[in-house]
Amino acid sequence: MSDESSQTKGRLTTRTVAMPSDTNPAGDIFGGWVMSQMDIAAGICAGQRAQTRVVTVEIDRMSFLRPVKVGDILGVYTHVHSIGRTSMQIAVEAWVRRGRIGTREKVTEGIFKFVALDDNGKSTPVPAEEDLPDYVTETNGF
Repeated sequence: MSDESSQTKGRLTTRTVAMPSDTNPAGDIFGGWVMSQMDIAAGICAGQRAQTRVVTVEIDRMSFLRPVKVGDILGVYTHVHSIGRTSMQIAVEAWVRRGRIGTREKVTEGIFKFVALDDNGKSTPVPAEEDLPDYVTETNGF
C-alpha cells in the first residue's frame, strides 16, 4: 500500500494539530495517538458506508513511515478498500503539513477492518451500494 508520491488516496476525513501533550520523551508524537486519529477517521468512513454503528475489529498492514512532530497538522484520508457481507476494510493514510504551512508528507498508512452492528450489537449486513441514500454515493458520505 505504500506510495511515496505526493498524491493522497481517498477523501480527507479528519484534520487536527499535534500538540505537546501527545509526545513521547523524544519529543515525537506517540504512534498510538496517530493510530487513534486514524481509527476515528476510518470509523467515520465505515459508519457512513454501512449506515449503522460499526466497530473496529482488526488493524492490518499498519506502517509508520515518518514521525509526526508538535505543530504538524495531521490530515487523515480514507476510502473503502473492500466490502464483505457484514464487514468492510477501510484504507487509511495519515499525512502531515509540517509546521502548519510547510512540507506535506505521508507519515502513516494502514487497513482498518470494521463490522456493521444492528441495534442489539449483532453483526448486520452492509447495504448494497444501490440501497444507499444518494448523498452517500454522490459525495462518498461527505
